Amino acid sequence: MKVRLGLVNKAGEQKGVDSLIVTDMITLARNGSMADAVLLSGDEDLRVGVQQAQEFGVRVHLLGIRPSRGSQSVLLLQEADSTCEWGPEDISFLTTREVEDTPAPTQPERERLRASHPAETTQADRLEGVASRAAGAIPENEIGALADNIEQSGQIPWEIDRRLLAAGRDALQALLDPEEKKKVRAAFVQALRRRLPE
Repeated sequence: MKVRLGLVNKAGEQKGVDSLIVTDMITLARNGSMADAVLLSGDEDLRVGVQQAQEFGVRVHLLGIRPSRGSQSVLLLQEADSTCEWGPEDISFLTTREVEDTPAPTQPERERLRASHPAETTQADRLEGVASRAAGAIPENEIGALADNIEQSGQIPWEIDRRLLAAGRDALQALLDPEEKKKVRAAFVQALRRRLPE
């Protein structure tokens, strides 16, 4: 199994994933490293990879998550050797997480937590708090190199970005929209710059 993440641009869009998947499919097919490929996507740009893999004798099975038929390319569906759509019941074991049964905090613990995390009333405040905590978790000796990297590439490294967006999602208890992603990323960069030595 291979997950391809690509790079996240300034607008918060993921780029370069299609070409990575197409390259993987063609390389693995040419090397005889697979007989079947299961592709979870609907992007028409992957059709050329499907065609090339099939020319090397690979069977390509297109998988979608319901409701996928409206978002999967018709041409890609026609190109695949087989198609399948999974519903919530098929993927529930992948999307649930176990929560440890921890005791409720005592009154003194609640007061200490409140003092260390002041009430964050608005979404912007919560995202600002998430960004500050994420920037504060970067080791001091890595801040300069990370700030330089972000300035040169215009992007937050994906492993940090992934954790940042997950923390933002948890703080808002909802998936972040593109504007919220942009805000939390900008707040992270600002918080990181504040930590740079004078």
